[in-house]
Amino acid sequence: MIVGTFAYILGTVGTTAWRSPWPLARRFSRCHVCCKLPPNWGSKKVRLRRLVAAQKMATPEVCQVLEPLRNAVKEQGDLVRKLKESGAPELDVKKAVNELKARKKILEDKELQLAPPEVGFDRIRMEDLLKRRFFYDQSFSIYGGVAGQFDFGPMGCAMKTQLLNLWRSHFILEEQMLEVDCTILTPEPVLKASGHVERFADLMVKDLKNGECFRLDHLIKAHLEKLCADKKTTAEQKAEYEDIVVKLDGMTKDEMNGILRRFAIKSPITGNELSDAIEFNLMFSTCIGPSGLLKGYLRPETAQGIFVNFKRLLEFNQGRLPFAAAQIGNAFRNEISPRSGLIRVREFTMAEIEHFVDPSDKAHPKFASVKNLEMVLYSACNQMDGQPAQKITIGQAVEKGLVANETLGYFLARIQLFLVRVGVDPARLRFRQHMGNEMAHYACDCWDAECKTSYGWVECVGCADRSCFDLSQHTKATGVRLVAEKTLPQPKTVDVVEAVPNKAALGKQFKKEAKPVSDALAALRHEQIDLLEKEINERGDSELSVGDSKVTITKDMVQVKRYQKTVHVDELVPGVIEPSFGIGRIMYAIFEHSFRIREGDEQRT
Repeated sequence: MIVGTFAYILGTVGTTAWRSPWPLARRFSRCHVCCKLPPNWGSKKVRLRRLVAAQKMATPEVCQVLEPLRNAVKEQGDLVRKLKESGAPELDVKKAVNELKARKKILEDKELQLAPPEVGFDRIRMEDLLKRRFFYDQSFSIYGGVAGQFDFGPMGCAMKTQLLNLWRSHFILEEQMLEVDCTILTPEPVLKASGHVERFADLMVKDLKNGECFRLDHLIKAHLEKLCADKKTTAEQKAEYEDIVVKLDGMTKDEMNGILRRFAIKSPITGNELSDAIEFNLMFSTCIGPSGLLKGYLRPETAQGIFVNFKRLLEFNQGRLPFAAAQIGNAFRNEISPRSGLIRVREFTMAEIEHFVDPSDKAHPKFASVKNLEMVLYSACNQMDGQPAQKITIGQAVEKGLVANETLGYFLARIQLFLVRVGVDPARLRFRQHMGNEMAHYACDCWDAECKTSYGWVECVGCADRSCFDLSQHTKATGVRLVAEKTLPQPKTVDVVEAVPNKAALGKQFKKEAKPVSDALAALRHEQIDLLEKEINERGDSELSVGDSKVTITKDMVQVKRYQKTVHVDELVPGVIEPSFGIGRIMYAIFEHSFRIREGDEQRT
């Protein structure tokens, strides 16, 4: 039956005749005979079981179990707010946040435990069918396979192609976006500027004899879960081990090393001793060119290719904001422990949008067309208070400040419409807001579209407000001003400060390196010029950063000019709203949400 379901999706998704089998605004009455149910819910018997399952989470018994856990989360959330408002030491805030995450994890695990399993779903059978029908399979399987790498077969390719075609139609064509296709090999300076070289890392340990590597948080979790399952473990020990597991995400390198030594954790494969934790950068590094002098990486995201081409894209759009650029392509992350099929892999297809907007005006002209769309939003405040996700229209969410602005809200709504259109069950879809302690280094706000699967809630789409971070970082690294211009209602007079290089003096001192030094001086900002002038006046020279090196600038090499001029336009660094789609994860969610076993004939799927 699953093959027929997928063939239906493959043949009709993206056409005007196709409608999702799960309407967005579905309301169920208690009478399963009267209510209009999704057509793939099976017989009356199965429908009744599904309705009972849907109502089970609202029973007084379940609420009674969850109430103390929700209160514990709310209590800790209030403490975190109090510490932040009072300006408490960062260490105290971090400890409180880690405890909040631990309590939140306990609550979420209990909710998943109490929730009834999906009727008729069998992951092993589904994965067997996907393999037999060659939707996808492990790469190089005749050589034993490579973890975290998969090949798509004819059915998988057809589905992926249809999915991407619909994505292009739904976003690029309908929103008139500018599509680009940028190189995968990325020079190191680009990813240094974006922060990926410094921050894109996980902790791992090595087998001291054979060098095999393990992701440390996964290793500790597996070891403690094994201890919890041991009949000799007391209730007190079990509670302690479970507490450690839920706090792993917020632990430092030293804290994890302490747990590694305390429990004398060995290699699960060989039983050999393990090294202390080391940071492992998740990007695949390589050398560009035969000399080996230019270090590069396989891109961890497609976004940077759009950011470094911002000036060309702005020119193509005739200098106007807002506009959006989009790219579909593969990205690479050298996961230490890839797992869960298509959910955590080393090579994957992304579809990303960078919507450039005036940071002082994030209204969207088409927001009215989606403002009445109902969505399930799990805000950071609800997570801190131990409250469940809430159903609310996106218009109300923006009006109340739950979603920061209309542009972000518009894209969240468009993401939901797309996911439901391609076959994601809206009853198993929610948007979860990142809490402050889990925000990516480049984001000031972020929502994840999460699909409920047999692995739990899985992030399939991220929608981040990256503010001006990336363009500002690349401007700082290169000296190339990645800015847009906005016409002023009235001309204004501004103070201008310039560092004018003395090219003759620079050429005499720096020879071939004079031009980079001259460019660096010309690119200095107002406050940097003030500091340069102050240091030269006080001690006769000043240090200037040029690339990775520093040079000494003396008074005869530069002249500081100050004057006023009338301007008719204002420069601004655009803000960026970024929806980022993991195509493999979306496909897996569709597989699970579409899989059915024929009632009364369980041998057929």
